[in-house]
Amino acid sequence: MFHEGCVMEVNHAAVAVGHKVYSFGGYCSGEDYETLRQIDVHIFNTVSLRWTKLPPVRTGGREHTREVPYMRYGHTAVLVEDTIYIWGGRNDTEGACNVLYAFDVGSHRWWTPKVTGTVPGARDGHSACVLNKDMYIFGGYEQLADCFSNDIHKLDSVTMSWSLIKATGTPARWRDFHSATIIGSKMFVFGGRADRFGPFHSNNEIYCNKIKVFDTETNIWLNTPTNQIQPEGRRSHSAFSYNRELYIFGGYNARLDRHFNDLWKFNPETFCWKKVEPKGKFPCPRRRQCCCIVGDRIILFGGTSPCAEQGMGDEFNLMDHSDLYILDFCPNLKTLCKLAVIQYSLEQSGLPHDIRWELAAMTTNSTISRPIFSSHG
Repeated sequence: MFHEGCVMEVNHAAVAVGHKVYSFGGYCSGEDYETLRQIDVHIFNTVSLRWTKLPPVRTGGREHTREVPYMRYGHTAVLVEDTIYIWGGRNDTEGACNVLYAFDVGSHRWWTPKVTGTVPGARDGHSACVLNKDMYIFGGYEQLADCFSNDIHKLDSVTMSWSLIKATGTPARWRDFHSATIIGSKMFVFGGRADRFGPFHSNNEIYCNKIKVFDTETNIWLNTPTNQIQPEGRRSHSAFSYNRELYIFGGYNARLDRHFNDLWKFNPETFCWKKVEPKGKFPCPRRRQCCCIVGDRIILFGGTSPCAEQGMGDEFNLMDHSDLYILDFCPNLKTLCKLAVIQYSLEQSGLPHDIRWELAAMTTNSTISRPIFSSHG
């Protein structure tokens, strides 16, 4: 695992497209979330290890302006073929949103697809995942109802029709800032912030650490065993699947007043958790980061942590991150040698030009990097 400087983002949404990672919006300390400026789009090239920022879209009038999402946080982004769909999230002026935005990866063009059916209520802190060409939205904090949700909505991206799934079985608890990951035909929900007494927030927060499984073929919440070894409950963590196993990293638990930087692996066949201890320099404890999988590598960037002098908790004195880490599941000999050159400060003058260039890319911050301190929880 090694790191490279990047843009500072918190509560952003990102997807991998080929060898690039597209990051949309997020909360950045000191920036304006009251005006409806266009959402930021940053692209990370995993080959050159460099970030670029797309220029704002030129809009020809108010009608076209509505095609481009405004800056937001707590939203989701998913990839279906060559289109990225942005849904939900909130802005300090507009509140939460339930408009669907589409972004064409090839042309970098925005539009708002015309949708039908039962559109989910505006919310943030929900999850979104894709199976075939369907996007599943679960949970989040609904603005109009002013409560946590545990509904599942599905968007058919072929017909552009929303439907509220009539699920059976014992549903996952109402929650927000959880994760939902598709493995096979099942959706695995972990973590999030919930309330002990129901869907309404009464300041009796609980943090779920039991996996809940939804079968998309039968629309049933499955009964699942409880494990003796499992990670602490948390919210605003990252989750991803690799080789048909579920991984989670980081997050925050307010009841424990603790940020995490642990990595756990869950096997959906045995239903067992195992703590993973990768080699290399770990990211510091954090929440609200993004993780995207590119081949055999996980790209982790952004997030927020307590300031060092404040201890590991303290909800309201946080530092936003501008770092990036790569977790390589199958590092080749070339990668291991480059890491050794960096770790032991070995002489580079005799190395081939391309190797020296790659070493420089691995150790030089992007010019748009900027660490910022945050008072935003």
